[in-house]
Amino acid sequence: MSTIKIGRYNSGAKNCITDVEGVKVGHVTIDEQYESSNEFACTGVTAILPHSGNLFKEKVIAASYIINGFGKTTGLVQLNELGLLESPIMLTNTFGVPAVTQGTLQYMLQQNEEIGDTTGTINIITGECNDSYLNSIRLLPVKPHHAIAAIEEASDVCEEGAIGAGKGMVCFGYKGGIGTASRRIPYTSDQDFMLGCLVLSNFGNPRDFHYSKYINDINQDSIHKPEDGSIIIVIATDVPLSDRQLKRVAKRSTVGLSRTGSHISHGSGDIVIAFSTANKVPHFSADSFIDQGLSIREEQGIMDDIFAATADMVEEAIVSSLLKAKTTIGRNGRAVKSIIDK
Repeated sequence: MSTIKIGRYNSGAKNCITDVEGVKVGHVTIDEQYESSNEFACTGVTAILPHSGNLFKEKVIAASYIINGFGKTTGLVQLNELGLLESPIMLTNTFGVPAVTQGTLQYMLQQNEEIGDTTGTINIITGECNDSYLNSIRLLPVKPHHAIAAIEEASDVCEEGAIGAGKGMVCFGYKGGIGTASRRIPYTSDQDFMLGCLVLSNFGNPRDFHYSKYINDINQDSIHKPEDGSIIIVIATDVPLSDRQLKRVAKRSTVGLSRTGSHISHGSGDIVIAFSTANKVPHFSADSFIDQGLSIREEQGIMDDIFAATADMVEEAIVSSLLKAKTTIGRNGRAVKSIIDK
């Protein structure tokens, strides 16, 4: 597949969500066959940390947008009600959501003795896609300690493909998974802003893939042809945006998703979570008013730059999830080919 430049905006140094300063990503990959059976654990956990401080005590402004709601997530109701993110964003397989939520809760409780005692509870954000074609999902291979390990392993290193939560995912019939990209937004002569995104790609039928013209020597009979699927899109930025503005940005992910060939199918869980690192909101404060800092005026042209760059980087992150994923073998000897395998 040829090198493809998407859009007119420059990427960050790593072309990764961690180009947004302070953002870290961690993965735990589970890849093992069960003894004396054809069952296979082909799955994992991915953690996205908005900053390296205490996320409960220093919350960030956030929002989510549900493109199609065929998904099993935790925490989005409160996220959209209050506009605040106070935990890592966790990704895994569908049946792994309870274990990952529990592990993340245990980690946050250990970091914050006040939670559930002298202060309120905590809202854990967990998203999922269904990896049951390759992963023995009924055996529940993901455990709470995998979530804790993913958080503890988080760094600014960029890893993509069949890793973490992306280990067992399939995209347009090829091996999908984790993809990431970033865009630099010019603002003034001496200031740029950064946008980054990470996707968990697990959707699409090969016949709909808009990039199929770039693929050579692929045996169509060997491609898995899913009927439906899902994608989780996480957007990070250092642009000072309100939760309402972040939801507007999240909606533009739909453009990048559709450019790849998705028609957002009936059984697809297409969910976007967006946050800004520009302003932190303290959990504990003696002030009667919360200072969330300034946000961008929407009349400025920068909003259109943000919208356009969001569509571009989401499209690129999805393509990258395909280009970086290796052919993977899972349960019952099933194999999903990499898009770059001849």
